[in-house]
Amino acid sequence: MRNVFLLAACTAVTCMSLAVFAPEARAEKPLTLRLGHPMAPGNNVTVGYEKFKELVEKKSDRKIRIQIFGNCQLGSDRVTTEAAQAGTLDMSSSSTPNLASFSKAYMAIDLPYVTDPKNQAKLYKALDEGELGKALDKVAASVGLKTIMFSEYGYRNFVSTKHPLNEVKDLMNLKVRTTDSPVEVAVATELGMNPAPVAWGETYTALQQGTVDAEGNTFSLLNDAKHSEVLKHAMDSQHNYSMHMLLMNKKKWDSLKPEQQKIITEAAHEALIWQRAESVRLEEKAWQAFRDKGITITRLTPEQRAELKQKTQPVRDQFSKEIPAELLALIAETQN
Repeated sequence: MRNVFLLAACTAVTCMSLAVFAPEARAEKPLTLRLGHPMAPGNNVTVGYEKFKELVEKKSDRKIRIQIFGNCQLGSDRVTTEAAQAGTLDMSSSSTPNLASFSKAYMAIDLPYVTDPKNQAKLYKALDEGELGKALDKVAASVGLKTIMFSEYGYRNFVSTKHPLNEVKDLMNLKVRTTDSPVEVAVATELGMNPAPVAWGETYTALQQGTVDAEGNTFSLLNDAKHSEVLKHAMDSQHNYSMHMLLMNKKKWDSLKPEQQKIITEAAHEALIWQRAESVRLEEKAWQAFRDKGITITRLTPEQRAELKQKTQPVRDQFSKEIPAELLALIAETQN
């Protein structure tokens, strides 16, 4: 009789336990999305993705979580974008020059002097609300990806470890680090430089050891990545504009519920507005940091800038033939 009583008691306790823990067991498991990018801590792209993570998790009550792997933890932007394309990584951020290996259409933004900083507001509107953004998303879809965010990267400037950069002719014969982008390589060649494609994570060492003695990038990125420790000279060439595009595996995106897609889209838009403003602040901060470290910055005259534009015209002529005319026209509309 005692055994029967004990069995009944145990059964009752078990049922109570199941009743208590059943709701927890049925609770929806959070969706975790892994994001890889190559940028340094504190960089404008990095802080933009940190804001994106914050907003996604807040809007979803942490039912969607973003796990960020920055500073080349998962490899270069090309490596992480290939992983996103294959579905072994959810999201990757890549600079537009490095996306040229996925589709030549991405070269449209990187052509020298096709955009001007004074028209940036028009460019942003076309990317965020207009046909330009939609056209670039079609390019992403054609290679198995979905555009999430057009992260601000900025305008690239030439810098050097040894040689003064007072005039356009001073760029000649410099061994300049480039990405694998054929546009970037062609720009360097037209300016009489010697292009040397080097992975971003290896560039600091290449500059330090003299493997290359110049590069082209935003001052804020160069400052955040500590390249300013080995640089001596710079010019505000602003020779091309780049974005860091946040891309998701297309099948992964399509598998998300509509409400999840809405949260991610809204968070990306809000983060981008914040990130663009922060990018301006960080670039100004980098200018001052360059001066504090004794880096000589040459501000080009309108005539010198026109000379750079004229010298790189063959690059625009060459690659315009390989880029969808629609994209070039949409970019041109933002510059009028």
